[in-house]
Amino acid sequence: MRTLLVLLLVFGSLTPLPAAAATAVCVTSCDTLDPSRAARESFPLPDKVINGRVLRLHASDPDGMAWASIDNGVPGDAVWLDRSWDGGVTWEGLLGKASIPGTWTGTRTLMYNLTDPAHHRRGLVRACGDAQGVGCTAWIYPAVCDAACDGSAPAAGDTQPVAPTTLSGRTIRLHFDGRGLAWAGIEAGGTGDEIWLDRSWDAGASWPDGSSLGRTSVPAGATGTRTTAFATRDPRGRLYGGAVRACGREAAHAQGSCTAWARPATARVAGAVDALMWSYDPYTAWWPSSWWNSAVAVTAVADAGGFEAALARTFDVNRAAFPAGARSSDPIDGHFVSRAIDDSAWWGLAWIAVYDRTRDPRYLAEATTIADYVHGFWDTGTCGGGVWWDRERTYKNAVTAGLYLRLTASLHNRIAGDTVWGQRARTAGDWYLKSGLVNASGLVNDGLTASCANNGQTVWTYNQGLGIGGLLELWRATGVQSYSDAAKRLADAAMSRLTSGGVLVESCDTGTGSCDDNQKQFKGIFMRYFGDLATATGSATYRAFAQRQADALWTGDRDALNRIGQRWTGTTPNVADWRTQASGLEAILAAG
Repeated sequence: MRTLLVLLLVFGSLTPLPAAAATAVCVTSCDTLDPSRAARESFPLPDKVINGRVLRLHASDPDGMAWASIDNGVPGDAVWLDRSWDGGVTWEGLLGKASIPGTWTGTRTLMYNLTDPAHHRRGLVRACGDAQGVGCTAWIYPAVCDAACDGSAPAAGDTQPVAPTTLSGRTIRLHFDGRGLAWAGIEAGGTGDEIWLDRSWDAGASWPDGSSLGRTSVPAGATGTRTTAFATRDPRGRLYGGAVRACGREAAHAQGSCTAWARPATARVAGAVDALMWSYDPYTAWWPSSWWNSAVAVTAVADAGGFEAALARTFDVNRAAFPAGARSSDPIDGHFVSRAIDDSAWWGLAWIAVYDRTRDPRYLAEATTIADYVHGFWDTGTCGGGVWWDRERTYKNAVTAGLYLRLTASLHNRIAGDTVWGQRARTAGDWYLKSGLVNASGLVNDGLTASCANNGQTVWTYNQGLGIGGLLELWRATGVQSYSDAAKRLADAAMSRLTSGGVLVESCDTGTGSCDDNQKQFKGIFMRYFGDLATATGSATYRAFAQRQADALWTGDRDALNRIGQRWTGTTPNVADWRTQASGLEAILAAG
């Protein structure tokens, strides 16, 4: 019995072990979706024949899901899926297992997701069956494909984003080619030395399906070698912002050494937007857990270009109603509106940006619906005009005034033959300039007192930016030069009074404090509209200022994973999350 136990342990160790029971994965749909709802059907692998039965793997790339079927069978034959998160070493087995019922000759499983972007996991799936013998297809999709697929030869262009590491006199380097694919090289080595890549989808916390990629040895008589190239983005799997590192081993020793983790940036915008999309949840279709901040992120992504499918999904999922706590502390009433009038207006501007990118009229229609709601809070009975900040009508402030002005003027400039929104925009612009929101220094304070005077509260950069953006769009709508001149005065005041060493600074950036989740995005909003002004006017001064912001954050406030922090000068204490990432992206876009 002891000998038998030892043999079982030995032979068992040679067989990959099933992983723990599956937890449902949700991407655009959750596991167990019926195949009748598949957006497309393809057959990515040859069929597997088991004792005359046909085992087939089906895939729908738009859904990112797969299912399995068995045909030419008899009652009792079974079919299922296996899914692995570590390159096929272990797997969740028997997913969707179904048996052929009496009088039938075949059956199929339900659909299961191939990847799990919300948890930064890339999966492999295969179809398996039991028909008087068990068999499985190969796994899909073992190779990641972006501009090229895993295992490609390195292309032209060579950037080295992190410092090399050394090991026993060897130099190990991480390289990115011009397509954003990664490769590793070892120099000053000897025969049998090894080099490889590790790839992680969770920013270097783990790399279960990306260890030892392209592992190769230095051939006899040579002193170095390199791997083939591997992708860091998986568009099919909705996985962006993959990280890689180069690792090597000296032939005579088991231990190795690795560089730091890095992400490619074929261009500044590409690197910044991939790092932002890394935090996007495709199932809930937003950036958890900030409602209006997600609208600002949508605008930045739309302005950057690409990701139209994610933008469409954000629209489709989030125009529904949500109870308090699901998207905001307030209930969302549907069509992106809530008691927070400014939150609603941010979504209106977001869908205008998506309309500008896609020209899909449903986005412009949604922006109009939101603007109609916001307009319902324009009130001439208090302070002669202006939009209330909340449904309870407690405060008239700069953010809501600037949003309303930009939104109304934008609609006028996009709706053929409009007369309604243009008049509302002009009324809003004239009121804005006379309201007292802009102080004697040309800076925009937070709002008005109950007696309709400037309340002297904090000057936030996003209020300054919204004033610029609203007045600029009104100038486009009317051709009245005074509106453009007023936008320039706000821009000039910001450059001289809201900067340190020529770099934009939020009041909460200074000292030992930190900005809250709302304030983290303020500077990027300012730069969105400042950049619009720079483009519209062609001012070399404005262009240079915009470029200085982008240069400062890219060189001083970005890590090797292209994560951008709150303080664009890189000073401490600094924080980085998707909100600061969206803000930094808008500054990069403003530089053109």
